Amino acid sequence: MTNSARVTAADLQLMQGLAQRVTATRPELVNSDASYGELAWNWGTWQVGDGAGRPRRLWFSGGELVAWGWAVLPHRATRSDGSVKDVTGAYLAYQVHPDHTGLVDEVIDWYDATAAGLERTVLPGAADEFALERWAAHGYGTDPASLGDTGTWTQLNERDLTDVEQPALPDGFRFRTADEAGPEAAVRAHVDAWAPSTYTAEAYEGVRRTAAYRGDLHLLVEAPDGTMASSAIMWLDEANRTVEFEPVGTHPDYLRRGLGTAMLLHGMHLARAAGATHATVVCLGAPGYPRARGLYYGVGFRLFTREVPLIKAGTAD
Repeated sequence: MTNSARVTAADLQLMQGLAQRVTATRPELVNSDASYGELAWNWGTWQVGDGAGRPRRLWFSGGELVAWGWAVLPHRATRSDGSVKDVTGAYLAYQVHPDHTGLVDEVIDWYDATAAGLERTVLPGAADEFALERWAAHGYGTDPASLGDTGTWTQLNERDLTDVEQPALPDGFRFRTADEAGPEAAVRAHVDAWAPSTYTAEAYEGVRRTAAYRGDLHLLVEAPDGTMASSAIMWLDEANRTVEFEPVGTHPDYLRRGLGTAMLLHGMHLARAAGATHATVVCLGAPGYPRARGLYYGVGFRLFTREVPLIKAGTAD
């Protein structure tokens, strides 16, 4: 076991390797924020500013990584509109290989010690019954804020890449890639779609530094006036022949024009040409967020699994 103030590039590759091994045998056990693509996205964006406030721990067996925990501690985030969000609680991203389930308790103990006194949240998968039992045994319960129409838990959707429809863009729009359009356009596309956003040019540089990032699989849709109206990064896991769309977004002025549908279909064709046979995408699962779910269902994705939001009050220590 080793500790560090922040996850290094070498750590990231080990963590992605674990994600690939779990995906190959028990894909339903890949936890939220622990997928091959999500790890790369988080590492790139989390390196900016407060990376030291996100400690990690790694567990090895026979020289191979079999579990990790990555805690997000209280910090202040500045958004693109100048507003500031103070995060006062702690959150844990983690993964444990299914052949080493006994380490779940060690991960929980490390998290409780690292975030002692704080309100703590975690998002294990609904299919991971053993982990859910262990979190409950350590005093974690369902987060009440997750129960309503606007709960922020997510669901993982999947589809195979056979019989993918041909994309159709409105007149005057065209597909681009980040390699073609450049970093400024790629960053602006994301910030416009997710405003107010904490994403910056520096965060994008972090994303680009990950070994998994490919600028030719970072998709954009350019409007007739030059605005990058939609964007999506595709993360290709060659070992499992699967591609993950993360993140996906559309400029609010260009919604309901079929851009997201066309971009996803175009991306699936590119992924298939690159060797993928399977695709995944995450969206908010609560009833109050039907738009993204409807978009993904409309291009053939279906629910595969979901996460279970758990919380432990800071006064529990």
